[in-house]
Amino acid sequence: MATRNVAAVDLGAESGRVILARFDGQHLSLEEVHRFPNRPVTLHGHRFWNMLGLWDEILAGLRKARKLAGTLESIGVDSWAVDYGLVDAHGLLLSQPFQYRDRRTDGVMEQVFARVPRDVLYKRTGIQFLPINTLFQLYAHEQMQPGELAHAERLLLIPDLLHSWLCGSRTSELTNASTTQCWDPIARAWVTDLLDRLEIPTSMLPAVVEAGTALGEVLPEWRSDLGTARVVAPATHDTGSAIAATPVSLSGGWGYISSGTWSLVGVELQEPVMTREALSANCTNEGGVFDTTRFLKNVMGLWLLQECQRRWARDGHVTDYDMLLADVDAVRPFAALIDPDDAHFLAPEDMPAAINMYLLEHGQAPLQEPAAFARCIMESLVLRYREVFERISGLTGVVINRVHVLGGGARNTRLNQWLADALDVEVIAGPYEATARGNALMQLVGLGELRSLEEVRAIAQHTPTQVFAPRTAQLAAWNEAAQRFSALALI
Repeated sequence: MATRNVAAVDLGAESGRVILARFDGQHLSLEEVHRFPNRPVTLHGHRFWNMLGLWDEILAGLRKARKLAGTLESIGVDSWAVDYGLVDAHGLLLSQPFQYRDRRTDGVMEQVFARVPRDVLYKRTGIQFLPINTLFQLYAHEQMQPGELAHAERLLLIPDLLHSWLCGSRTSELTNASTTQCWDPIARAWVTDLLDRLEIPTSMLPAVVEAGTALGEVLPEWRSDLGTARVVAPATHDTGSAIAATPVSLSGGWGYISSGTWSLVGVELQEPVMTREALSANCTNEGGVFDTTRFLKNVMGLWLLQECQRRWARDGHVTDYDMLLADVDAVRPFAALIDPDDAHFLAPEDMPAAINMYLLEHGQAPLQEPAAFARCIMESLVLRYREVFERISGLTGVVINRVHVLGGGARNTRLNQWLADALDVEVIAGPYEATARGNALMQLVGLGELRSLEEVRAIAQHTPTQVFAPRTAQLAAWNEAAQRFSALALI
């Protein structure tokens, strides 16, 4: 068969990239053609995404991809979840989209629960409660800018907005729509009755389509640059795309960590688990490809280390990531532990200071050296992953006998080995580019090249991975640390 060329646009909270993917019928190869920073903008004390800057970079990358490939069959965009843009009848933004770490949602969850109780919201949506969720953003939006939601023609999540600018589509894709806490995964519909109780307008909500849906050809204004490529919705939530590319057969018994700025820790199920126990554990049910459910929990992730490095650089102490991790070996194990999901770590101005304040409040000595911070963060993340997997296994009945680490965090060999040791199971790291790979695979579904999850995963298995076997001699030390950690972290 002729090679199919597709362009996967993968936006992360720190950077974005455009990947040219080539499929020869059996193998999928990826080539990064353009990478660019994603720098939020602060104005009047609020955090926004620079959408027009991102759009300009995406177009530059797509032009490069088309030039390399000759012809692009399709284009698809994935990104982080929960954030949105409001557009008018012409598809133009009414205002710049807020960033999920903006503080406009401070205290909003409690206001929402006063009108719609937690258990009612969870029973309908199955989504964990985080202040960043779209539902709480919308409630804050209506309070801060009354009437703007009602004035919008459509609310589009970030990838949907970019698809709209590419081809004119005004739809939302399921894997991302399901994260909003405005979607009922059983009824497969927006929870408009609950939104009415919160006085959040609903006429702006778009139709929802499945991952792998062809949305249309690129608009005439882009054809001189991009040709007549089709726009295909992948799993537009980056975690949804990453999990689609997990190199596994369909049999159960495996868990995953989509590891980057955030860590998404969970299992793949055929049905949501929306029980009182799942609510108590604050686990989430996000839509997956081919009617699967991503049952998982958000853990703060490598954001903590990224923010430490950013602060050190601002203070004139630039730390090389690889050298920093190498220095970790000289630090005493388990000298300091934190709960990575403590609210103080969501968006502090000074992450090292926030960590030291937490340590002091919990009777531990503050840290000084960058390597000590790195070891504290990494060990605490592993212990948090272990707690979450234990709880998820109990809630779902899934016996987790191996864990796949996907995304950029799969390069952190110390973290992966410690995870294998702490869980006493095999850890398979890779692919590093799981999100872009899953994006491309689901575009191939939209092009008719792949037709089932079995076929997607068969292609996904043709990718290099690194296996970390548990070192049983280390388990006792991790068990002891886990007892200390359980006093800090609350599931």
